[in-house]
Amino acid sequence: MNLLSFQELPKAVFDAQVAFNMVARYGPKSQPSLDVVSQRILKHYRRIAPVAVEPSLLLLQAPIFHGHAFSVYLEMEKAVALGDFAQALTGDHVVIARSPDETPTNVGAAGQGDILVSLTRDTSRENGIWLWAATDNLRIAALTAVECAESMTASRPRGQIQ
Repeated sequence: MNLLSFQELPKAVFDAQVAFNMVARYGPKSQPSLDVVSQRILKHYRRIAPVAVEPSLLLLQAPIFHGHAFSVYLEMEKAVALGDFAQALTGDHVVIARSPDETPTNVGAAGQGDILVSLTRDTSRENGIWLWAATDNLRIAALTAVECAESMTASRPRGQIQ
């Protein structure tokens, strides 16, 4: 409302204007900062891929209702066929686009429980591959919670507990 009536925007959460704006940094009073979130992502990455090369990471706050979209650059030791790379990535909750026209978007990912990924070879480095991915963060979080509850239910003790 404040934006449409040309009033000062509230900055209690982000300490910066994020509505209709794309920012690489929040204001100094925001919690958590994008740097803290970036470090948390890298910490989780190190836990799931401890021997892999750590990626460079730059987070942006984009003005969307929900969803995550991200670009990742990977440089291999030697050139890898995109089809082979796509096959290696394909698995539970990951869907690889079959053509360049199927580039993932937040709108396309809305309501889906999969991470949508497209692959593009880097034009200046033959060993480089760009991944563009989009996902519905609300749906993924809900599905993860359900999967955790199901696995906990399956492992709960049956019968008399002493």
